[in-house]
Amino acid sequence: MKWVWAWVLGCVLMGPGRADAASPRMQYVGVVNLNEATAAELDLLPGVGEKAAQRILEHRKKRPFGRVEELVRVKGFGKKKFLKLRAHLALTGPTTLKKEQVPAPLPPGREASATNP
Repeated sequence: MKWVWAWVLGCVLMGPGRADAASPRMQYVGVVNLNEATAAELDLLPGVGEKAAQRILEHRKKRPFGRVEELVRVKGFGKKKFLKLRAHLALTGPTTLKKEQVPAPLPPGREASATNP
C-alpha cells in the first residue's frame, strides 16, 4: 500500500510532461451580438452547444436582450456560466468571435535559452 502512495506522490511532484507543456492552447477573441447572432455564431461561445444556442434564439424571439446579464434567464445559463462568457457578449455591433491558437508558454528556465541562441 505504501508503494501506491509513493507512486502517486512521485507523479504529482514530477508535474506535467513535455507534451503538455508544449501543446498550444485556444483563446477566444471578439464578441457575439446576442440580439443578432445566428445559432452557429452562438455555438462558437465557449461552453455553449447547439441546444443552448437554440434556447438563446427562442428567448430572443419572445423578447430581445436589453442587457447581456439577461442571459441568465435562459435555461442552462447560470451566473457562473454567464461570468465566463461576459467578455464575449455584446448587444450591438457585428459578431466577431473567433478561436485563435496561442503558442504555449515556455517552461520555467527555458526563456533564456530560447532568446539567446
